[in-house]
Amino acid sequence: MTNPEIGKTIEAAGRKTNYLEEGTGPAVLLLHGSGPGVTGYANWRLTVPDLASDFRVLAPDAMGFGYTERHENETYSLDGWVEHTIAFMDATGVEKAHFVGNSFGGGLTLAIASRYPDRVDRMVLMGSAGLDFGLTEGLDTVWGYEPSLENMRKIMMECFAYDKSLITEDLIKSRYDASKRPGYQESFSAMFPAPRGRHVAALSTPEDKIAALPHRALIVHGREDAVIPLESSHRLHQLLKRSELHTFGECGHWTQIEKKDRFNSLIKDFFLA
Repeated sequence: MTNPEIGKTIEAAGRKTNYLEEGTGPAVLLLHGSGPGVTGYANWRLTVPDLASDFRVLAPDAMGFGYTERHENETYSLDGWVEHTIAFMDATGVEKAHFVGNSFGGGLTLAIASRYPDRVDRMVLMGSAGLDFGLTEGLDTVWGYEPSLENMRKIMMECFAYDKSLITEDLIKSRYDASKRPGYQESFSAMFPAPRGRHVAALSTPEDKIAALPHRALIVHGREDAVIPLESSHRLHQLLKRSELHTFGECGHWTQIEKKDRFNSLIKDFFLA
């Protein structure tokens, strides 16, 4: 049986990098979040097909996540994730792309826009990291995950989704199984060890650098997000002079899943306008 999480493989920054690719046209790069067991597919499976009607959509597994090659005794940092993403763009022949960054992926998007402004066209920041804020209980729970079915159930029910009906036992089991694949927990636990508040700052871009960004930005947030505070997106909206802010009510951290049709329409219109 084919595993839909495994797509194409390309060498980027000295590691075999797993990614999904679909469609033709201007490039859109989808950067996933930092939940346990996450892959580009798990995060963007409902987004890729919709965007692929108008764009060349690429969704890589970031360094240390999913099916991208892991190196022994890896040190994870924003610098490393930025360089791996730029190397991935170079390897796939993408000179410039629209970006959609979810949570951790939003912080990565902001860092790339600041350091490599010519590689970023428009950007969507969804429940985005990138600013320093007090560690939320939800984010502490996500980053502190230890593999068990009960812990995965807790994260998905309490941290990710407002609509609990989306969280089926099959979904919980599939994400749990993903989180305990060989090498997954070793890399995940190395990324965000306690005390975890420091990692929020480590994923941040200085506010003066964010304020200087010339890019058009769409900021999207679920009002009931228990992982990244809504106030952080309000602050990004204040800092990014060419930004729009859309807040979904009755929505948690999984905007792209809980509000998938409206989310897909919103970002497609933003890129095409």
